[in-house]
Amino acid sequence: MKFYKPTTAGQRGMSRVNFRAALSGKGRAKFLTEGGKRAVGRNAFGRITTRHKGGGHKRVWRDVDFQLNKKNIPARIATIEYDPNRSAFIGLAIYKDGERRYVVVPKNMNVGDTFLVSTDAPIAPGNRLPLANIPVGTFVFNIELSPGGGGKIARSAGNFAEVVAQDAGYTHLKMPSTEVRRVIGTAWATVGEASNDEHRLQVIGKAGRTRWMGVRPTVRGSAMNPVDHPHGGGEGKQGRGLRRAKSLWGRPTGKGQKTRRPKKYSNVFIVSRRRVGKRK
Repeated sequence: MKFYKPTTAGQRGMSRVNFRAALSGKGRAKFLTEGGKRAVGRNAFGRITTRHKGGGHKRVWRDVDFQLNKKNIPARIATIEYDPNRSAFIGLAIYKDGERRYVVVPKNMNVGDTFLVSTDAPIAPGNRLPLANIPVGTFVFNIELSPGGGGKIARSAGNFAEVVAQDAGYTHLKMPSTEVRRVIGTAWATVGEASNDEHRLQVIGKAGRTRWMGVRPTVRGSAMNPVDHPHGGGEGKQGRGLRRAKSLWGRPTGKGQKTRRPKKYSNVFIVSRRRVGKRK
């Protein structure tokens, strides 16, 4: 981590990842990048569908390969780069046949290291295998939910899931949320943990830096009027006046309440629900 001298109010207590030590220092591969306008929480009609998004610095989109469908061909990591669109680091993988792709690199992988995507690849960080071929107790990330669908789970900085059981063609994974879920054994996953695990230790330092990241302010419901939020109203600083916390739309939220739909399609794959409430 990199810490700053308190020469300004924003730098007092501010910290960030020491990118100079973590990255290779080479520029991005232009043929794997493109520009474009971010949706910033709006749908095709321009209506806000996700609140608290907007503004922020311009970003260049990197074409990251989450599917990793180039099998049985070794690849070497040529660069390790920062990606403004995700918290984990990405690397430029050069395959033995000359093709180049961006991939999410695992923790402790350096420039020059190699990885392999194969059904019989060794159990080593960066290698990618079907879940059925990964032994119990192994940490995995960039996990598919369906074969060939591309990695969907545990892709952000420092994240991983643990293989806890192999049963009847399914692999039981302990998710970062502590939920235990069944995933078909023919889905693929990468061995190891996602890079940049120090990301969670960053201290933003000031509100303006959050705005640069494209995050707009959040107003407490209890600070609103009754017409604007279920928690609104009251003289002075009042509590919410309700036994259960609610969202703007009256749905239960936060404070350890269950918010999952009772008839969600993936309920059959949940072996053990996640722990809710305050983390000890």
